[in-house]
Amino acid sequence: MSNQINGGRGRSSALSSVDFYRRVPRDLTEATALGAIMSLCAMGVMTILFISETAAFARTNMRTAISIDENTDPQIRLNFNITMLDLHCDYASVDVWDALGTNRQNVTKNVEKWQLDETGRRRVFSGRNRETREVRHDEHDMTLEEMHEEEGVHAVELNENNFKDWVKENEMAFVDMYAPWCIWCQKLAPTWEQLAKQVKQEGMPVGVGKVDCVQHALLCREEKVMAFPTLRWYHNGEAIAPDYKMDRTVTALVGFAKRKLDMDEKFKEWDKKQGAESDSEVRERKRQLYQQHRPEHPSCQVSGFLMVNRVPGNFHVEAKSKNHNLNAAMTNLSHVVNHLSFGEPIQAVNRKTKRILKQAPEEHKKFSPMDSSDYLTKDYHQAYHHYIKVVSTHLNMGSSAANKMMTYQFLEQSQVVFYDEDNVPEARFSYDLSPMSVVVQKEGRKWYDYLTSLCAIIGGTFTTLGLIDATLYKVFKPKKL
Repeated sequence: MSNQINGGRGRSSALSSVDFYRRVPRDLTEATALGAIMSLCAMGVMTILFISETAAFARTNMRTAISIDENTDPQIRLNFNITMLDLHCDYASVDVWDALGTNRQNVTKNVEKWQLDETGRRRVFSGRNRETREVRHDEHDMTLEEMHEEEGVHAVELNENNFKDWVKENEMAFVDMYAPWCIWCQKLAPTWEQLAKQVKQEGMPVGVGKVDCVQHALLCREEKVMAFPTLRWYHNGEAIAPDYKMDRTVTALVGFAKRKLDMDEKFKEWDKKQGAESDSEVRERKRQLYQQHRPEHPSCQVSGFLMVNRVPGNFHVEAKSKNHNLNAAMTNLSHVVNHLSFGEPIQAVNRKTKRILKQAPEEHKKFSPMDSSDYLTKDYHQAYHHYIKVVSTHLNMGSSAANKMMTYQFLEQSQVVFYDEDNVPEARFSYDLSPMSVVVQKEGRKWYDYLTSLCAIIGGTFTTLGLIDATLYKVFKPKKL
């Protein structure tokens, strides 16, 4: 029995020998006022450090890194919404070119156009994914000069001196404003002469005239001729909008003139029934309705998206048409960039996107820095060119896929480019994708790092203040006699 007891005591004694936290008997300790002060200081220091460490643990940091862009997609989406302030939708063409040799003219896929009024509101939908229809022309056996020799001249040549008087003398007038170098004008010239001849033979009260806009450039500028040929109808000296843009055959042109005359007769009959008591505003509205007069503001909103190759290139809005030659002297490419971005559109209402963007730093949100920017040119033969550097950006706001997104930022420089008088300007957007990408990483402290710091605070404070207390105790301890 005694052996068992002694054996148990021996094991207990062996275990106690590795005790790191040995107890000092209470009778051997001494409480002092200095020790109490140091204890209070220790608790205060620990509390302050604990709060600071906890706040640091709860706070996250943003780390930005640069790395090689590993995106292997062959194409990138380009989103745009641009308002051309002085260009009709019929003449607004979106073209794409890049370093791989891509050269797409008048892109219509995923592109829509709206004709705007003078207040900037959408007025007429000009189509989405719509190809411009080519107008038909008549084929003639004789040239214009041969027609003049055999049949005489029927279309009246107009200039600055007689134009205004002539359109006033003729209640109804149809005028071709052309340029001799324009291929469409050359095709139309014999047809226009045949039109004038047939109108005279049928006794239609319509004057048919033509203006050479090269010789009489000032007159065409006053009439705001933007493209050749411009076929414009006049009623009592007033231009009736929109201009004629259908087939350029004798049959089609004569049919158009007859419809105008019929509508005018109907208006006169209505006006006669109303008598002198008709309201002037109502009468004016009816007159425009019967004349099919719809004043047009030359402003067009072009919007949509393009799938472009991930190589340097450009897209541009150019003034051109399948059926006209543009008048370089009257082409104004002033524009407003309502929106321009790269990649899939950022849906701000999406909960995931909203959560990630809320955490991302402001300096990494340059997704569309050109939005709502005006680029106005005061003179003709000039236009803004934009140079864009695109950088892919990875926003990693957590370890899960739900907290990650990839988007594109870009920087832009714009400058005015001057053109020769014979060249039609274009609003060009040149882009280049950077081979590097920006990674924005949200980083926080690990839980074990936080616990280690807390232990260090407790142990370090206790030990440091214990040493200070022991030192002060020895210094101020009363000396024994």
